Amino acid sequence: FFSPLFQVAPETKAVMKWLRSIPFVLSASLHGGELVVTYPYDYSRHPMEEKMFSPTPDEKVFKMLAKAYADAHPVISDQSELRCGGNFVKRGGIINGAEWYSFTGGMADFNYLHTNCFEVTVEVGCEKFPLEEELFTIWHENKGALLNYMEMVHRGIKGIVSDKFGNPIKNARISVRGIQHDVTTGN
Repeated sequence: FFSPLFQVAPETKAVMKWLRSIPFVLSASLHGGELVVTYPYDYSRHPMEEKMFSPTPDEKVFKMLAKAYADAHPVISDQSELRCGGNFVKRGGIINGAEWYSFTGGMADFNYLHTNCFEVTVEVGCEKFPLEEELFTIWHENKGALLNYMEMVHRGIKGIVSDKFGNPIKNARISVRGIQHDVTTGN
């Protein structure tokens, strides 16, 4: 996933190990500097192409997850093009990450390719480095959207894969017809 020239920080390695050890299914990365929700892939299938739509096999699910957040956010869902993030208004406040800008080594792509966890990136506000007095407002703008997003964990198929004696089966591969991306059961 990472280029041999790419140095992985110790804390990043620790998070990658943690993600592989616990069967998370949903996560979000919170950033600042824009008002939009992005979803994988963040790295273009064609590295020489900037702003190229690069969908995963689970494109529909990722769009649903991103919309769950964006629609519940009072500013992202605002239809005004006069605010920061105005260029995402016609897209409903969401975009495929690579279509916005392509970069390698993102956690959303790692999670999708190497774990069962679906992650979106939420740009929570216009300021890259908000002032302390702005944090309370940003928290209240994002609280309901975060809760709405977390509730999405209950969507889709869930259950326990077990043998004929009722014992859980570790690392059983689960495939969905028409989607070329399998998931595995946890421990």
